[in-house]
Amino acid sequence: MRARHGAAVLEPVAVEGCDVCAALAAQREEARRRGGQPTVEDCDNELRAHAHHARPARRHTP
Repeated sequence: MRARHGAAVLEPVAVEGCDVCAALAAQREEARRRGGQPTVEDCDNELRAHAHHARPARRHTP
């Protein structure tokens, strides 16, 4: 977790049963063990953008 503009940003969690999420989480943990913070952040961003975590599109209601 890191702060962004004074607010805490939680690390995204992999969705159980999703191979993409599992691969990103494993890559993130390996990067963390090696001290690769930029890669950890890249994996976090990819997890957030992955379909399970992406915000649903807003519908325009007339």
